[in-house]
Amino acid sequence: MSEIRVRELVTTLNTHRNLYYNENAPKISDAEYDTMFDELAKLEKTTGIILANSPTQTVGFTPISNLTKTKHLIPLLSLDKTKDIAELAAFTGGHIVLAMLKMDGLTLKLIYENGKLVEASTRGDGETGEDVTHNIPAIADVPIEIPYKNRLVVTGEGHILDGDFNIIKHTLVDSTSEPYKNSRSLASGSVRNLDPGACVQRRVRFTPFNVLEGLNEDPSVANSKFNKLLKLNKFGFSRCMTYQLHAPTTENLQQAINMLKDFAEKNGIPIDGIVVTFDDIEFSRSCGATGHHYKDGLAFKFYDDTFETKLTGVEWNTSRSGEIFAVALFDTAIIDGCNVSRATLHNLDIIEGLELNIGCRILVCKRGQIIPHIEENLDRGNGVLEFPKTCLCCGEPTTIKISKVKGVERKSIHCKNEECPARNLKKFVHHVSKKAINIEGLSESTLEKFFDMGWLTSFVDIYNLSRYESEIVTMDGFGAKSYAKIIGAIEKSRNTTFERFLIGMDIPLVGSHASAALKKVYNGDPVKFREAVNAKQDFTTIDDIGATINGNIYKWFASDINCRLWDDLYVLMTFEATASSVPSTQDAGENPFNGLTVVPTGSFKNFTNRDGITTKLKELGAKPTSAVSKNTNYVIAGTKPTANKLKKAEELGILVITEDEFFEMIEG
Repeated sequence: MSEIRVRELVTTLNTHRNLYYNENAPKISDAEYDTMFDELAKLEKTTGIILANSPTQTVGFTPISNLTKTKHLIPLLSLDKTKDIAELAAFTGGHIVLAMLKMDGLTLKLIYENGKLVEASTRGDGETGEDVTHNIPAIADVPIEIPYKNRLVVTGEGHILDGDFNIIKHTLVDSTSEPYKNSRSLASGSVRNLDPGACVQRRVRFTPFNVLEGLNEDPSVANSKFNKLLKLNKFGFSRCMTYQLHAPTTENLQQAINMLKDFAEKNGIPIDGIVVTFDDIEFSRSCGATGHHYKDGLAFKFYDDTFETKLTGVEWNTSRSGEIFAVALFDTAIIDGCNVSRATLHNLDIIEGLELNIGCRILVCKRGQIIPHIEENLDRGNGVLEFPKTCLCCGEPTTIKISKVKGVERKSIHCKNEECPARNLKKFVHHVSKKAINIEGLSESTLEKFFDMGWLTSFVDIYNLSRYESEIVTMDGFGAKSYAKIIGAIEKSRNTTFERFLIGMDIPLVGSHASAALKKVYNGDPVKFREAVNAKQDFTTIDDIGATINGNIYKWFASDINCRLWDDLYVLMTFEATASSVPSTQDAGENPFNGLTVVPTGSFKNFTNRDGITTKLKELGAKPTSAVSKNTNYVIAGTKPTANKLKKAEELGILVITEDEFFEMIEG
């Protein structure tokens, strides 16, 4: 076809121009070149298609003093993301969808008026972009003239093929004088370069993925994204590999994803996922949008987006167990619309494995779009952070501990001082937390002030804070109302449950699951539980209680100080007779499962049997059932889930989540 021949001629002629002018190694005669040139010029005239990098166009590269800002009349928003194919299938709702490559480059918008390109801009913040029209002649596959005369607005991706990037990456450096690490950064820097001459050798290409305005004259095209993209091919644009699925299912979506990944790999196209979007334009508009993303599409991510930043420091924090955790501090990176400048370094192996040191350039992401994490150090070999030899709080020597987690050795640093102020403060923070005794208003900063005043040495002292009323009301940031609110919350916490009381004792690993299991056996009665301890009851006979927790319980009660604490606190409390309300990581009203119908299927690593997760769901205010129906809100799939339940959920468009996602949602 004519438009394909135009593209072929432009590519061939540019190859020979490069051989002739830049490498002094011509492969064809001038006559052969002229013949192809004349054919191209004739086709451009008859088709109305003129590519920006066509040899028939004289390109003058005049440096631009700055990039002009331009407003997007239709916001160029992002898409929500998922890594779960079941969630992707549920999202489609049976509508016709397009599955297309999610190219890893820079989003661009092109505006055509009367058949000519009048403006090219970056997406920017979605509302305002930068005018990069001056660089369009240096970008392949962008027609500067098309046969369509009405207004046309096209969005697409500026990107560099893997093969091209591998050739040129060694000859260029970024703004920090370092080699480019990926083609996305090079494409972005090239398109936004002030000097068009610097862009011409970067081999940036443009591939359209949507038509924002135009092509509405033909009814068969007007309401279909797929048909509009096909129409663009006839104007000289390259094709974004796309599959149209009329009856999307988990199976054919996975098949489309596999084929698209294979296509991208074979053709060296940089991608970081697949986009699934509704084909029906009117339906897409009805889906609406948030301030961040449109709701008519979903990006299926192969991995989390990473962002380059610089490590500026590390905080060392002593936990209530004595383990000292490192928190990395880095220049702020904007990830999914959030400012991220801190990430926990969970153990020393991470620091050593990444060879982290202050000043290193690092790649950070939000794993699962939730948890900040350092993925890579771009400046290895510059030494490794020194670990503190003494606790930064109490000054006592630290020790390195080697432990095994699921068979893998883990190195951590510890403060052995049982009376370390930081350890004690964190224990108080845990004791008053929402999932434990639940005293509102006693934040860590408030507790630290009371701690420094010497008013808190034992949990029991919390209930004697009224002795210091005159001092508290005069403290900075306090007053009579603040004091009354705190004392009121303390008094309210006296009416508690067995589970809250037990969690508040801070016995290692005795949290919501274990306390709920013990409540069930001892009917929520602290006295009966204490009698079982005295009688040396084997708690491993109880569901959700393993040997480690059993040992931790007896180790805790072996301390006279702990036994006295239990007894002294017990007499201050009033316990609910049935303890029907089990504390969790969130109150029922504040978690995403409250009031919903949920079906667990399969086996779960955090529960010894099905009753464990059923109990947990009830704690969250959910209604656990065994059958999937139209009234089901979520299906939680463990290992070896029932196939029929997953199939039924897919048919009804019910969201299926994993066990890890379940815990992320309730702990979020």
